[in-house]
Amino acid sequence: MFEKLFLLVKSNAGRAVINNPEIPEKYHDAMINDASSSIIEVLKGQMETGKIKELVRFFQFSGFYNKSLVSSIVNKFANKLNKFYGVEPASAMNTATLLIPPVMEEMVKQAKNEQNKDFGLNNLLSKLSGDERDMSVLVSQLSAA
Repeated sequence: MFEKLFLLVKSNAGRAVINNPEIPEKYHDAMINDASSSIIEVLKGQMETGKIKELVRFFQFSGFYNKSLVSSIVNKFANKLNKFYGVEPASAMNTATLLIPPVMEEMVKQAKNEQNKDFGLNNLLSKLSGDERDMSVLVSQLSAA
């Protein structure tokens, strides 16, 4: 699933990273990896702090149910761009804002697609929890709530 996330980010990175004159080509893959890891870290943080219900709602309802979740990912990625690659804060925020929201929107679409097992909500939550448990019962309970 994490490899699929990297590919999803990469397919959305054109304008934000790959075609951005402020981003040296040698950093493209590393930045895409950092964007992916920012998404994983924030989603995992949601689970670890007991916000699983909010996470399920985010992926189940169209439109961004939890805009603060996307903002957290944007900020985390922008901070990495600034800290690790020396991208100026305003440019880092612009790059993160161009990349993260479309990726999250695509993740939501793919999570809703029953045929897509990689980004299915059960699989996503299971992977984020370290493959420790089957999340289908929890997702069903939270969906009904």
